[in-house]
Amino acid sequence: MAERKPHVLLVEAPYYAHIAALLRDGAQRALTAAGATFESIEVPGAFEIPGAIGMAATEAGRFDGFVALGCVIRGETSHYDHICESTADWLQRLAVEHGLPIGYGILTVENEAQALARATPGGNGRDKGGEAVRACLAMAAIKQRFGAAGA
Repeated sequence: MAERKPHVLLVEAPYYAHIAALLRDGAQRALTAAGATFESIEVPGAFEIPGAIGMAATEAGRFDGFVALGCVIRGETSHYDHICESTADWLQRLAVEHGLPIGYGILTVENEAQALARATPGGNGRDKGGEAVRACLAMAAIKQRFGAAGA
């Protein structure tokens, strides 16, 4: 009997569209390389990513994991700190309290150059979109190993 391919939801905040596109490209390449299937949705901003994952997770067994993709660049106010902290906290809470495999591909950077360096797949890029997918799939495998119910 053939093993079922993992099915992942990419949740993307395209506030910085050109950076989000690089993250998405890396994520899709990693999913394809892993033989996984996926769906994608967009949300208005990084702050909305945990809520969207929480909503999608209510469809028991539909998704084996989730990948959060977006970018927050520091500005002149404390808004950056609030968004970064609350988004990371809520994604971790979803992962721990609900056993959701979540790959964290939200860049939290000082400037656009840092974001581009981290988002770019291949070459000298750090491919954080692909890295988030690989983390998600690794956690999905751990969840499966321990026999946890589907996400």
